[in-house]
Amino acid sequence: MTPQRSVKEQKGAGSRRPADIAAIVAGYEKLMAGYPTEGAVFLDVGITMAQAKVLFLVEAVGELHMSQLVGRLGVSLSTVSGLVERLVEHGLVSRRDDPADRRQVVVGATSDGAALVDRFRQLGVGQLNELLMVLTDGELDDVRRGLEALNRAVDRVVRQRVPEAPAAQAPGAAG
Repeated sequence: MTPQRSVKEQKGAGSRRPADIAAIVAGYEKLMAGYPTEGAVFLDVGITMAQAKVLFLVEAVGELHMSQLVGRLGVSLSTVSGLVERLVEHGLVSRRDDPADRRQVVVGATSDGAALVDRFRQLGVGQLNELLMVLTDGELDDVRRGLEALNRAVDRVVRQRVPEAPAAQAPGAAG
């Protein structure tokens, strides 16, 4: 088994690596562009992609303060406020004051918002199942191994982005 390298170490490793990554990304884009979608299902939602990002985020992680949305989305408070306002009008998210700090506003997905996100997930799973059904056993093994590798990569990236908490000190130890 090869030792795990950090993301920084891997970026400059090997002359083929950047070309391989570019080819994989291009292949993914071709896959996404070439797969026939149920256009009407996506068009009848009535929200923008930016609004969908907010909805997917609050549905995935739970309630968030507006300031947390600003940080996670990398946009201004006024932009997030407008996106949230449209989602509230559609009944997809709720907005309330934080009882612990009334200066803070908390945003969360409503049951209708969660249902819409679930609908999109089901469409994605349905499309993936349709593709997987036409693969050979060997191709399915390749896809499984590829997904396992991507999940390991996610774990490594998350570990590098989130600093580990300091180890707990044993009771009675000098500190």
